[in-house]
Amino acid sequence: MSSPLLLGIDEGTTAVKAALFDLDLRELARARRAVPVRHPGSGLVEQDPEAILEAVLDAVAEVLGAAEGREVIAAGLDHQGESVLAWEAGSGRPLTPVIVWQDKRSEELLASIDERASERSGLPLDPYFSAGKLAWMLAHEQRVEAARAAGSLRMGTLDAFISERLGAGFETDLSTASRMQLLAVGGQDWDAELLELFGLRRDWLARIAPTVGELGELSSVRWPAPLRLAARLVDQQAALAGSGAVRAGELKATYGTGVFVLGRTAAPVRAQGLLPTVAWARSSAASGDDSGSEPARLEVAHALDGGVFAAGALLDWLAQGLGLAPDAPALAARAAEVPDSSGVMVLPAISGLGAPWWEPRARGVLAGLHPGVRPPHIARAALEAIAWRVADVVEAIAREAPVISLRVDGGLTNDPTLVQLQADALEVPVEVGRPDTTVLGAAMLAGVGAGVFADVEDAAQRLAPGRAVAARTDPRERAGARERWRAFVRSSYSIVTS
Repeated sequence: MSSPLLLGIDEGTTAVKAALFDLDLRELARARRAVPVRHPGSGLVEQDPEAILEAVLDAVAEVLGAAEGREVIAAGLDHQGESVLAWEAGSGRPLTPVIVWQDKRSEELLASIDERASERSGLPLDPYFSAGKLAWMLAHEQRVEAARAAGSLRMGTLDAFISERLGAGFETDLSTASRMQLLAVGGQDWDAELLELFGLRRDWLARIAPTVGELGELSSVRWPAPLRLAARLVDQQAALAGSGAVRAGELKATYGTGVFVLGRTAAPVRAQGLLPTVAWARSSAASGDDSGSEPARLEVAHALDGGVFAAGALLDWLAQGLGLAPDAPALAARAAEVPDSSGVMVLPAISGLGAPWWEPRARGVLAGLHPGVRPPHIARAALEAIAWRVADVVEAIAREAPVISLRVDGGLTNDPTLVQLQADALEVPVEVGRPDTTVLGAAMLAGVGAGVFADVEDAAQRLAPGRAVAARTDPRERAGARERWRAFVRSSYSIVTS
């Protein structure tokens, strides 16, 4: 009898990926579908929800076709976190486009929100988070107002939309809820005070369920059979599991459209410039059945999070927007042609400045230009900027708890220059894992939810160690460069936001 399989579904910002893994977490098949991102105006970032759903259906159908008769015993779904939409109950018809996590349209609205929202949620009042986007929809979208009046309004993140459309119910998980700014720090259900501050109602939002467990079935006429949904969570939390950085002191950084650094903590931690978040949660053995109307008490793994909003997006813009290279990988490769940036510095704030600075009004800056500057110098400066922004976040986490190592993954880590620059910018070891740990983490957690693995730590033991990359710079040289970077960030964003 053929051994069973686990399925990971990664609903990322620019692409949906699906992959099959055996129970030793070896990848057997993969499919990818690109999803367009629209920029209809300054600071506006949108996607078509039906295009996203179609990409999920198509990618999953392709990998299921490669299963060759082997049973897929569980599926895990991860999604792009803070991005939101509204849709109609019953029909599932979208009422809005997806407002992507990078979108800034709620900035003015957030200026009117009481600071108690930040204090209670532990998150800054920034357009990045979901609550401001949802409040903006209520204030500006006529179709949302009509559904509200008719009592048919659904609002929330893409996991809830996909789950309901594919038959698993109108639910989300605690890791997602912890990033929406509608959950009090350490809370496990929508917070009444935060809902009131943002003008939202509980009945418009999905029920909060565990991250892992029996979460229903996903089904489509294009698939041979329904899929047992055993994990559902934010993509960065999936990458944390898939990286194997599941113990305190181990951080992961995933380099994609942005870079997101997460690390486990023993309890919720409030830290300057960082986000208290939930890594994953499961039903407590003492909580009994979690199928009732009241949420079951959950066993929670906590984490700290810090986001760099532009990494791959920065390289895409420099390559294609400014015409410096055919595409982002080609631009990154050009950085190896020069030994330094010739004094060029880049502030990668094309979507605002995230952790630990949290300045949504900041804009990108390209400085230090002179007649000797060529595209390879700008490419190297862009990679240096990404590395220093990650160092900003790692340094902030290190102020709260010891940091043992940083595990890096994502498509940009295929570039050796970036990985070496990252190691040079830090004082902790850098370990390069698989290029894509996100879809792997979704499958791993599905295995936990299905009882294949005892817990996330048990699953992580099946992962092969990554490749270690050591710093090549002298500590004094690094310290000097670090201070120059800090000064550059402070001076750059104070100019562009004044």
